[in-house]
Amino acid sequence: MDLYNYSRRETAEVRIGAVPMGADNPIRLQSMTNTNTLDTEACVAQTGRITQAGGEYVRLTAQGTREAENLQHIHARLREQGNPVPLVADIHFNPAVADVAARYVEKVRINPGNYVDAARTFRQLDYTDDEYRAELKKIRDRFLPFLAICRQNGTAIRIGANHGSLSDRIMSRYGDTPQGMVESCMEFLRICRDERFADVVVSIKASNTPLMVKTVRLLARTMEAEGMDFPLHLGVTEAGEGEDGRIKSALGIGACLADGLGDTVRVSLSEPPEDEIPVARKLVDYVTARAGHPYIPGPEATGFNYVDPARRDTRAVGNVGGDNVPVVMAARLDGDLKFAPGFTPDYVYVGRRLPDERPEGVDYIVDADLWQGQPGCWPAFKTDQLYFLAGCMAERKFLFTTYLGMGEEVLACLRYHPEIVLVAQSNHPNRLGEQRALALQLVREGLKNPVVYFQHYAETSLEDLQIKASADMGALIVDGLCDGVFLFNQGEIDPRRIDETAFAILQAGRVRTSKTEYISCPGCGRTLYDLTGAIARVKAATAHLKGLKIAIMGCIVNGPGEMADADYGYVGAGRGRVSLYRRKECVLKNIPEEEAVQRLLELIEADGKGK
Repeated sequence: MDLYNYSRRETAEVRIGAVPMGADNPIRLQSMTNTNTLDTEACVAQTGRITQAGGEYVRLTAQGTREAENLQHIHARLREQGNPVPLVADIHFNPAVADVAARYVEKVRINPGNYVDAARTFRQLDYTDDEYRAELKKIRDRFLPFLAICRQNGTAIRIGANHGSLSDRIMSRYGDTPQGMVESCMEFLRICRDERFADVVVSIKASNTPLMVKTVRLLARTMEAEGMDFPLHLGVTEAGEGEDGRIKSALGIGACLADGLGDTVRVSLSEPPEDEIPVARKLVDYVTARAGHPYIPGPEATGFNYVDPARRDTRAVGNVGGDNVPVVMAARLDGDLKFAPGFTPDYVYVGRRLPDERPEGVDYIVDADLWQGQPGCWPAFKTDQLYFLAGCMAERKFLFTTYLGMGEEVLACLRYHPEIVLVAQSNHPNRLGEQRALALQLVREGLKNPVVYFQHYAETSLEDLQIKASADMGALIVDGLCDGVFLFNQGEIDPRRIDETAFAILQAGRVRTSKTEYISCPGCGRTLYDLTGAIARVKAATAHLKGLKIAIMGCIVNGPGEMADADYGYVGAGRGRVSLYRRKECVLKNIPEEEAVQRLLELIEADGKGK
């Protein structure tokens, strides 16, 4: 894989009805119904809305044999209406249901964490090697009849692992690691390869975006090492809703797409499923538009581990770099220094106009030729001002440069001036490639100057800005190369909303927390309570809290696993019933839905975290 020049990973073609995936086919978009799979007309109507929005596959849950059998009626009704969209059955816990569904749909998703292994209970299991091999044989013996049914009916499969539902067996042997998630998939993929069953798609998802990206990278590398070229399905599970759900999805999925990984995308939002498709469309189109871009002559990536990157070693310049959280820089060239409460940038670039009245708690950056040593103010240089920089006595200096502009003179200057923070710019169609090249050139040269990424846009839509900026920053954050982000937009978007977006991107990348994070699933036919209403009520009741992660889950499938990464969980337990978790421990069971939010608040306050 080329770290600097975009091209899609080469994969085999998988037949999924009349809409093949992988190889030279476009990246496909999909969503999942949240209607009851026993309600044929509701499923058909919602599937129609998804396809009208541009969805190319539609997934439906089948939690039991009755639901699996009804897939044939949903399928027939859609075909009667002239809708040829391939249907995908989503199966958990019951392989017999997968056997039924495979006769009626174009693809079946099975979860390797619970296809044969028992539901996750977080128990530590000890196996001898012989006992472990016996468990793998159990998987093979149960999986082969399913493959035979799929082969007979021309049904593709997806091996879909979720971080939240790894089995106790995998967890006991590999721990809660990317290696364990990958191995959970590989056990099934090896059987498919041995049986020469080629119509296979594979996915690994998590609500933790850096974990999701690192695991997808490891999966791709592992498949390549074992001679496999199965297509990849991308998604950030339980991404949430609204702006945060879009930012989180674009950051995780975009980081993978930017490196050519991914053949189909599902953006999981806690909203009507048809709303997911336009977001996925914008994201895919933005990333794939860089195909065929001018070549970027990037450096050899000395000391960089693509699959398991650590944060780049930098020297702190004030509060930038070192062990500091990444900073947020913003521009206020018109002198308007109003900021959104709770989202005040660390640095504000004011160009050639330093206002007399400046809010405290913010540092200011001015063009170098205007800097006169004002307290809390720092000079910004361009590469043609290096002669001036050498004589400047400021303790912090900001140098705007591109990768191609970072020649030997600039590198020599950086060696003598560790107090310089680089502000990385790019006008290249593949700005990730150039900005990654700049940071890795510093690694190669042994330079420890921090890097802040200047991302320049001209958007009129906040959603478009959020999707593009998240996709551009995703890989840089996961790579450990980000000491700060500077979003600049030439368009009529309130600069305060741009500041909020910068903070949200850093939080989505798990590198800086500025507000409560909500991990919420999109819901499906398994959800037995008002998920959308619950999300709104939980957010309203906890919005004042800072630094917590709260999971709001429709059912138990991924609940405890994803909540191992959250502080508290609110999980559907049955019709109109909710269970509350502290991390992965269920502390209150089967609470009436109308009491659950108040009981959650009481739990948070009892733990001393209600402020």
